Amino acid sequence: MSVASPGPKAPTSEFGDLLRYWRDVRGVSQLDLSLEAGVSQRQISFIESGRSVPGRHTILALAQTLDVPLRERNALLLAAGYAPVYSEAPWNAQEMHSVVRALERVMRQHEPFPAIVMDRNWNVLMTNDAAPRFFNHFIDMASREGPRNMLHLIFDPQGMRPFVADWNNVARSLLQRVYRESVGHVIDDGTGRLIDELLAYPGVPRDWKAHYAPAATPAMPVIPLGFVSEGIVFNYFSMVTSIGTPQTVAAQELRLECMFPADDATEARHQRLLARYSKERRTASEL
Repeated sequence: MSVASPGPKAPTSEFGDLLRYWRDVRGVSQLDLSLEAGVSQRQISFIESGRSVPGRHTILALAQTLDVPLRERNALLLAAGYAPVYSEAPWNAQEMHSVVRALERVMRQHEPFPAIVMDRNWNVLMTNDAAPRFFNHFIDMASREGPRNMLHLIFDPQGMRPFVADWNNVARSLLQRVYRESVGHVIDDGTGRLIDELLAYPGVPRDWKAHYAPAATPAMPVIPLGFVSEGIVFNYFSMVTSIGTPQTVAAQELRLECMFPADDATEARHQRLLARYSKERRTASEL
């Protein structure tokens, strides 16, 4: 790829700094990036030092090689003086209609177990009917101000925190998930703020970043998220679905989390729990 000659574009020092940042994040040398992206090492060096203005195709090739999230690819283009190429329309924009409808179908099929669609920072965008019915068994969800955040709901002592079994293990695993499942495996400013807010709650283990393994052989292949109701622990685990080959920022950042019973006893109890909740709601509405 040829290097575009400097023109009336924005200075590229910002772009060079961003490119170097993403190389450092991915642990990739200039030589490795050159070989993978098909861009000469000399050209990459010139770009990072601000001596060359990269072409749009070169920027996208480098971003693709470094697996830069789509939102940050737009930022790279802007830093080099180009217009963004990936739509940043909201998740409920018309262009996302087919994706949203597909997520709604999956959530309906997941009844009677909770299913939740969230953005990159765990803010709740959509749920199936089972999700609020389940959480309302423990707390009054209507009393919580929106927008609702799934992690704040779990960590808040006024939320689900008093009902979480094996709190230390669950808190560690959830905080580690924030790192592991962040878009592009990069902690952006919003995710960083979320982590700080969660750590500000009382009783959050400070050693959450350290590798943690139970002393005994685990009975399950996952760390379940357990909720205590009337002295009985309901054990669940999650499956997280993301959009394949996204071409918009919203499509890349959406994720669907489906809760599944981790054992047969929980499945039977869950069915009874929601049936009882529905009966109580019907009785209250008739009074």
